[in-house]
Amino acid sequence: MSKNPKEQNNEQIMNEELKSDAAHSIDKTESIEDNQNQETIEDSSANNGDPTDKIKAELAELNDKYIRLYSEFDNYKRRNSKERIELLQTASKEVILAMLPILDDFERAEKSMKSATDIQAIKEGVTLIHHKFQSILSAKGLKAIETIGKEFDVDYHEALTKIPAPSEDLKGKVVDELEKGYTLNEKIIRFAKVVIGE
Repeated sequence: MSKNPKEQNNEQIMNEELKSDAAHSIDKTESIEDNQNQETIEDSSANNGDPTDKIKAELAELNDKYIRLYSEFDNYKRRNSKERIELLQTASKEVILAMLPILDDFERAEKSMKSATDIQAIKEGVTLIHHKFQSILSAKGLKAIETIGKEFDVDYHEALTKIPAPSEDLKGKVVDELEKGYTLNEKIIRFAKVVIGE
């Protein structure tokens, strides 16, 4: 049975629409697959990491560590400098506080000398103050360098002059001391000025 032209035309239009829908559906499927492939590639590059991105991340991390370390070191230098200044100030304060009783003793001695008639009492007072002063300095690590009768030693003595030795055993040795030398905690702070026998 033959179809009339109108039916044939409708059938043709329907076939074309079906083909168009099928083509559209295929395109859509391909587009979805392409999107999925692209996402897979992006995920893979994110997981594996693009070498330049990885290097940039490492560089940023190292730069951050460097800045933190530099900041910590700068703070350490400031703190250390402040502590050193405080230590120097405290050290001088400690010595001055230790000397104040000597200063008080001298002031008392000066007052008593104005009305004193007994010279022996004044001498004894001065001797006591001198011993007290020496003991305070010794407690702080000060020690006098022994000189007279000792071999001349350039590490401790400074020779001002030479004189004929009074005896054979004093040749090359210290005969007289013009100014005492001192060590502070085993370090020389002043050389002894001496006369050597020759």
